[in-house]
Amino acid sequence: MSSPENLPLETAQKIILRWDSTASEEAREKMIFDQTTANREEIDLYLQAVDEIQRSISSTSLSDDHHHTKPTSTIQIAMARLEDEFRNILISHTNPIDPSLDEDSSFSSKRLNEDEVSYGGDNDDEDDDKLLRFDSTCSVATTATTTSSYRSTSSIREIDLIPSEAVSDLRCIADRMISSGYLRECIQVYGSVRKSAVDSSFKKLGVEKLSIGDVQRLDWEQLETKIRRWIRAAKVCVRTLFASEKRLCEQIFDGIGTSIDDACFMETVKGPAIQLFNFAEAISISRRSPEKLFKILDLHDALMDLIPDIDAVFDSKSSESIRVQAAEILSRLAEAARGILSEFENAVLKEPSKVPVPGGTIHPLTRYVMNYISLISDYKQTLYELIVSKPSNGSRNSGDPLSPDMDFDEVEEKPPLAIHLIWIIVILQFNLDGKSKHYKDASLLHLFIMNNVHYIVQKVRGSPELREMIGDDYLKKLTGKFRQAATSYQRATWVRVLYCLRDEGLHVSGGFSSGVSKSALRERFKAFNAMFEEVHRTQAVWLIPDSQLREELRISISEKLIPAYRSFLGRFRSHIESGRHPENYIKYSVEDLEDAVLDFFEGIPVSQHTRRRSQ
Repeated sequence: MSSPENLPLETAQKIILRWDSTASEEAREKMIFDQTTANREEIDLYLQAVDEIQRSISSTSLSDDHHHTKPTSTIQIAMARLEDEFRNILISHTNPIDPSLDEDSSFSSKRLNEDEVSYGGDNDDEDDDKLLRFDSTCSVATTATTTSSYRSTSSIREIDLIPSEAVSDLRCIADRMISSGYLRECIQVYGSVRKSAVDSSFKKLGVEKLSIGDVQRLDWEQLETKIRRWIRAAKVCVRTLFASEKRLCEQIFDGIGTSIDDACFMETVKGPAIQLFNFAEAISISRRSPEKLFKILDLHDALMDLIPDIDAVFDSKSSESIRVQAAEILSRLAEAARGILSEFENAVLKEPSKVPVPGGTIHPLTRYVMNYISLISDYKQTLYELIVSKPSNGSRNSGDPLSPDMDFDEVEEKPPLAIHLIWIIVILQFNLDGKSKHYKDASLLHLFIMNNVHYIVQKVRGSPELREMIGDDYLKKLTGKFRQAATSYQRATWVRVLYCLRDEGLHVSGGFSSGVSKSALRERFKAFNAMFEEVHRTQAVWLIPDSQLREELRISISEKLIPAYRSFLGRFRSHIESGRHPENYIKYSVEDLEDAVLDFFEGIPVSQHTRRRSQ
């Protein structure tokens, strides 16, 4: 719009005094820039009056005290009024941000580019009127918005925190306050109101005011929930809330003075930004323990993803401390992750439980460790970057009987993370070997090793990422170990049972006998029956949780036991049946043995199997 004629000074002073809230009830109850009742002519007239007073002060000789005093007192009244108006407009538009706004939201991004908005572009007339309602001293700062480098960051999603008409009014007021020497008051009012708005958004996003000490006193279950909430909130805070606050400052203050927009931005968000990042900092320096690794990696990944946006939004010299804080937290999170992995290795090595697990089943430590490293493989992209050194010599102490040995030359070509995972499995096996010694039954010792190493193999095979890192060569070694344990179990259990079914010692020569010692044969059947009954009773309550492995071992037992018993029974049955009470010696048919083998490794007593078969 074209500038109207300059107001006479006396008229300008009357307009200012009419809106003096200290002298007029009407002025106290009504706002000039009230968006619901505002009269644009009234607003423009008041701004003209302020401009005229400012011109008068500028042109009046400093030595002419008589003429200078009244405009000066009038401008003070005007500035007090404009400060109230400025505050009122800001307070009228302090709605907290929508928590659902994140990088996938469908709300309209307000990033502008020079093709879309420019003073000389092809925008329609309505938009031009909206943007250029005032003259050049208080038009919305579109130029700064379009040229800021961070507008091109695709993850940043700016929104209009205040309607464009209100922004224009704020810019007009700020321009006049600052030119009259009221910069400090303007920044203080702006920062106070907008910081309150940011605080409201924080509450809605679930960002709590917690000191580092508060965070470190929370138990881990509570922290896990808060970390998940923080990650979601931090994305919205940096990419939408802080970015939009920065844009608003530019729209209102850019070009009015030197770095005033940045001063207002930092006055608004520095405290909240520090509050936001203090949570991540508290986690990064908290006591390390294995269960924290994955949430720390989640935090690390989220912050790593946000660093370019943080650098873009906080790109000024005055906001350098925010950038530095974020970078230092990221570094500490990385160091925490490395430290936790090392401490986890040590914890697995020294896990102290000595009570054997019943039935030789999978030890809780085995499940925990393998589930843990399976989760590690899910974070392999991050950990490949963080884990840059192999396990230290100090952690393996080659030749120390209290620590496992590992030939690192065999895995020399693998990334450090993969070597760490193999090393953890080596440590786990070393610990399991120690725990197996607490079984008094050698057969159960071997079954325990078989179960646990088989579980390790299955977990590696079941995770493509883990299998890729561990490699087929080491997987073959593990497979060989559990198969060897299965063979050792069979030797420890069945060699002595099958020894009863040998021919040696049963034949006699001379006299009128048939060549077979019936007494020796009866003793042999009795020994077999007793041994098999004991094995059956004992090993039915042993447990092989994996159904395929259980079936394979039963088949292997049957392939050795059943043919040997069938042959022995076929050769010597007649010698027993021709004597007295043959049922005392031939207790099992071949079919009975076949059924009995099916009871093995189910983890339940024989009596329950018997009831089940009889039903």
